This record gives sequence, structure tokens and C-alpha cells, in this order.
Amino acid sequence: MNTTQKKTVRYSESFKLEIIRYIEEEGYSINDIKKRYDIKGGQTVQSWIKKYGKNQLLNKIIKVQTMKEIDELKRLREENKALKLAYAELSLEHKCSEKVIELADEMFGMDLKKKYESERLMNLQGRKR
Repeated sequence: MNTTQKKTVRYSESFKLEIIRYIEEEGYSINDIKKRYDIKGGQTVQSWIKKYGKNQLLNKIIKVQTMKEIDELKRLREENKALKLAYAELSLEHKCSEKVIELADEMFGMDLKKKYESERLMNLQGRKR
């Protein structure tokens, strides 16, 4: 009975770096390198490129923050949350006020919004002088 065993080949880091250099700097294709150096694994060279290649850091986000910056960011996020809540409350109050004015207009048969809007404009013009 003839059984074939898989042979695991370990490559040194310097060999991997040399292979990456051939691909990135000298323009060899991955297939050319695999044939030339008898590298059997299907994704072996690709994983080396991902780990050791020039573009290895492109998909990583690196942030350097001081404790002061972290505290400031936390404070700003809390402030933003509070402002959003305040805006939501004021927006709701405004909609309720608009509805009350609309209902009052219907009940009293007059345009209260128009009446008080013109008074407000006159007051604003008087303040500017």
C-alpha cells in the first residue's frame, strides 16, 4: 500500500522577506516565485504578503491618544447626547405649540399665528433701533 504523506515545510523569516521583496520591488508574479522556489501551498505566499508586505498596515487604523484627549472625547460625546435630547424635547414642544395654535385658530376663528407673528416682528424691529 502506497500512501503519500503531506510534508510540512517551514520557511525562515528572512526567506519570506526576500520572496516579498522579489514580488514588490522586482515585479515577479506570485506564480513565478512559487515555481522558482518550489513553494507548494496555495495561499502561502499571499499570507506572507499580507503579514510582511509593504501594504500590511493599510487596513489598520492606529490612534495615539493621551488621557486628556480620551477624557475630552468622552465629555464631548456626553454633551452631544445631552444636546440631542434637549433638541428632541424642544422639537416636541414646538410641534405641540403649533398644534395648540392650530386648534385655537379653529375654535376662535382667527389666525393667531399670523397676528402674533406680526407683533413679534414689530417688537424685533423696535429693538434694532
